[in-house]
Amino acid sequence: MKRVRRSEDFEVNITINRDTFINPPRQMQRGAVVNRALKEFTADLFAIHEQAKHFVAGSTSHSMDDRSQGELSEQEIMEDWQIPVMQTMADVVCDRSGDILEIGFGRGISSDMIQEHQVDSHTIMECNDSVIDAYHQWKQKYEGKDIRMVRGLWQDTIDDLGLFDGIFFHTYPLNEEEYMKYVNESITFAEHFFPHASAHLKPGGSFTYFSNEIDSLSREHQRLLLKHFSSFQIQVVSLQMPEDVKDTWWANSIVVVKAIK
Repeated sequence: MKRVRRSEDFEVNITINRDTFINPPRQMQRGAVVNRALKEFTADLFAIHEQAKHFVAGSTSHSMDDRSQGELSEQEIMEDWQIPVMQTMADVVCDRSGDILEIGFGRGISSDMIQEHQVDSHTIMECNDSVIDAYHQWKQKYEGKDIRMVRGLWQDTIDDLGLFDGIFFHTYPLNEEEYMKYVNESITFAEHFFPHASAHLKPGGSFTYFSNEIDSLSREHQRLLLKHFSSFQIQVVSLQMPEDVKDTWWANSIVVVKAIK
C-alpha cells in the first residue's frame, strides 16, 4: 500500500511493506485509518510551520554536567518565564486541596503557590542539598503548616509514601544519560513518572507536569496518559519567552495537563 500527500512546501509518502501490518477485516478499513493518519500528520506539519514563526533562538550552550548536588543559580534551577506555568500547574493540582506531593522544590515558587491553596498537607521531594538548605529557610514562613521534606531522589523514596490528592512533578534531567533517555527518547520528561503518579494518587486525584507540548497533545501523548489515568484535561498557557532562554523550550505557549486517576 502506498499513500502520498503533496503541497507546495512538502511531500509525505507512506509505503506499507507487509500486508499483515494494519490488517483489519476489510481493505476499506485499512485505507481509511492509514489515510486518516496521513491527513493528521500533514495537518500537524502545517501547524508546526505556523508555530515555528514564534520560536525564539535560545542559548546554544546546554550543560549536562551532573546536577544532583551542584550549586545552581536561581535561573539554572528554573527560569522566570516558567512562573505562569507553575501557577497554572499549582491551580490544577490543588483543585480539591487535600494532600499534595511536589517532586522538586527548586526555588520554592511553586511551593508558595501550592500553599496559597490551604492544602491539608504538603510533601516535598528534593535531592539537592543546597536546595534543601533553602527549603528550611522557606518553611519558616509557614509555621504550623503540615509541610514535610523527603530527602533524596524520587526513584529511591516514593515507594515509601502513601496516596495523595494531587501530585506536582517538575524536575529536570540530572545528567547526560537522563537527558538522552527521558528527553530525546520520550514525549515528555515526565513520561517515566506516569506509573508512579498513578500508583500514588487517590481516586479522582490530579497529576500535572511540564508537558513539552505547544498547543495540543499528540496522539502518542494521549495514549500514554490513558494507559495510566482515567481521563485528562488540558489548557494552553501563553508565555513571554526570552531570546536567550537556556531551557529546551522555545515556543510562546505550552500545554498544562491535568491527568485524573
